[in-house]
Amino acid sequence: MTTFDKREQGFEKKFALDEEQRFKANARRNRLLGAWAAQQLGLAGPDADAYAKEVVMADFEEAGDDDVFRKVRKDFDAKGVKQSDQDIRSTMTALMEQAVAQIKAG
Repeated sequence: MTTFDKREQGFEKKFALDEEQRFKANARRNRLLGAWAAQQLGLAGPDADAYAKEVVMADFEEAGDDDVFRKVRKDFDAKGVKQSDQDIRSTMTALMEQAVAQIKAG
C-alpha cells in the first residue's frame, strides 16, 4: 500500500467518523429541543418523552433543520405558545452546541 493509499484511507475514516458524530449530535439536539418544547407545551413525564421522540422523528422528513423547526412551530401555534421563530431557532443553535459538547465528552 502506498503512502497515498494510506492517506486516502485515513481521510475516508475521518469523514465517516465526522458524519457519524454529526448525525449523533443532530439527533441529540433534536431530543433536547423536543424536551424544551414539551416543557413549553406543558407536557411532563411520558408525554414529554413521547413528544421529544416525535421531534427526533420529524427530522427524517427532509434534509436540513426546517422540518424540525416546522413541527415545533406548528405545535406551538396549535397550543398558543408564544415563542418567536427567532427564539426557536436560537434555542436550536444553543442546543446544537450543547449536543456537540456532550458527544465530544462521551
